[in-house]
Amino acid sequence: MFTGIIEELGTVLEADLTPRGGTLRISCPGMWRELDLGESVAVNGVCLTVTGTRDGSFTADVSPESLQRSTLGSLRRGEVVNLERALRLDSRLGGHLVQGHVDGVGRITEIREEGRGRTLVIDAPPGIAAYLVEKGSVAVDGISLTVSALRGTSFSVAVIPHTLAATNLGRRRAGDAVNLEVDIIAKYVRSYLERGFSSRVGEGASTEGGDLYRKLVEGGFV
Repeated sequence: MFTGIIEELGTVLEADLTPRGGTLRISCPGMWRELDLGESVAVNGVCLTVTGTRDGSFTADVSPESLQRSTLGSLRRGEVVNLERALRLDSRLGGHLVQGHVDGVGRITEIREEGRGRTLVIDAPPGIAAYLVEKGSVAVDGISLTVSALRGTSFSVAVIPHTLAATNLGRRRAGDAVNLEVDIIAKYVRSYLERGFSSRVGEGASTEGGDLYRKLVEGGFV
């Protein structure tokens, strides 16, 4: 589990990737000595397991599932990535609960300068957009951000100067693909309501949940 607060920018040193999986080696001079074998590190929002450390870097295996659901397959040597170690139970939760299980890939369609910060407009797959709500949380390349506006399958996020400097969002351009993970709470709520919609008593479904889900559908909220 992560928080979406990026700890360090890493640089891809090696990317040996095929559709069947592969490995990454990423420089992380600030954290590599503290990494243990088997621990989790989010790379652009994707939870990976540390398989080795050396010379200011760590290595991780990448599964076919991660390559299919994220942008990791397009990483090349020299590319800058967001890094975050797993959340400790005695730490502050500065962002929101992020699993590191990317739901899919979105694409930046517009970047607007807003004072010293920027607003990014991102087009999300329909299956992901359904979980987004205004003022709700979303992880973009592993960064905890707040949805500032919704329009169809597109959503906007406001990015402050600190985030632009401390993450790779400051390097992003219109047309770039980004990893998206929706709020886990939204997933559970939607799943509960969808199961309740069947209203089949005795099969674990809830009549009350079904009635609520039906009202949300009729109101255009789901």
